[in-house]
Amino acid sequence: MKASQVTIDHVSKRFGDFVALDDINFTINKGEFFSLLGPSGCGKTTLLRIIAGFEFPDDGVVLFDDQNVVPLQPNKRPSNTVFQTYALFPHMTIYENVAFPLKINKENKLSKEEIDKKVREYVHLVQLDEHINKKPNQLSGGQKQRVAIARALINEPKVLLLDEPLSALDAKLRANLLIDLDRLHDQIGITFIYVTHDQSEALSVSDRIAVMNHGHVLQIGTPYEIYESPATQFVAQFIGETNLFDAEVVDCVPHKDINGNDDYMATLSVPELGKQAPLATDTAAEAALDRYMQVTDYDFTKKGQKVAFTIRPEKIRITLEPPSTGGRTDINVFSGVVEEPIYSGFQSKFYVKLDTGKIIKVYKQHTDYMDDGPVIQWKDKVYVSWSAEDAYIVEDINK
Repeated sequence: MKASQVTIDHVSKRFGDFVALDDINFTINKGEFFSLLGPSGCGKTTLLRIIAGFEFPDDGVVLFDDQNVVPLQPNKRPSNTVFQTYALFPHMTIYENVAFPLKINKENKLSKEEIDKKVREYVHLVQLDEHINKKPNQLSGGQKQRVAIARALINEPKVLLLDEPLSALDAKLRANLLIDLDRLHDQIGITFIYVTHDQSEALSVSDRIAVMNHGHVLQIGTPYEIYESPATQFVAQFIGETNLFDAEVVDCVPHKDINGNDDYMATLSVPELGKQAPLATDTAAEAALDRYMQVTDYDFTKKGQKVAFTIRPEKIRITLEPPSTGGRTDINVFSGVVEEPIYSGFQSKFYVKLDTGKIIKVYKQHTDYMDDGPVIQWKDKVYVSWSAEDAYIVEDINK
């Protein structure tokens, strides 16, 4: 199958006074698995419907390769849509449902033998060979969605649009079908545009993700970039769990990361965190110092700037004793008391109340639980620490 590049060129859409999309502008590469991610009402489904042709933009155009498809009806565009409600014909068998688009295609008539060969090929592609003569009411939710996907693909579109196709399924079935979708994308190689509000789904299968809120695209990047370097407070909080703090920049100087790349080291005043705790290697004089928190950043931030910074719970180390830095000078450490320990199998979650009263979340992975050191329990006094390179400034609050 051939894939199309999809360009969203300054698209806006309003419903009365409500702005659903505000000057959306980006390009989806040929053959990319691209996700539109955001909460309900952010504009992601409206954008998908504009790409599909079910809605028209008030401003801007949608290009498939170099062709403006806005004037074209949905059935004239080289795309098909998979809906969350399956939309199967209940009186038809799986074979007949998948064959239906070929039988009504007047522009590219196929013989009965050609239709049969193609239907069986696509039913096999979604691994439903043994169910080919069943009716939809004889299938599970996941199997029905596979039928809908086969039917959407059989006309060989250049772009497949998926509107929260897994939302009606239970968690385990959703995870399995997500793997199947990723496999299908790798096999057929066309452009997938996937709408979801589920962060784990988007992170699992996407080549790139556009995070949306209130009709705006806040950040576009790979799953790694979105998770590890969120551009705004909203992205940091929406994608996974995080700790977020307001701060003021005390200093910002050029710095090189552990790989020798140029960035900046920002020194922050963070009243919510309070005074840093002493390190295991500190002298009495060093322990008495009121050290500022450190965080690396890609951009220069001026002194006095109000910012927000984030640190993911799994990036934080929790210990019963003051940590050793191994000679590093960029370790931040604070003390507190375990307010709530939660064991969840593969990891333990700790909610630590710092000396200031602020709660900070820490996730500890169980790589070898019996060798992880002393068990940390409720009301234990602990130390939480992290490297400056694991935290990120996500937003200049004054901007």
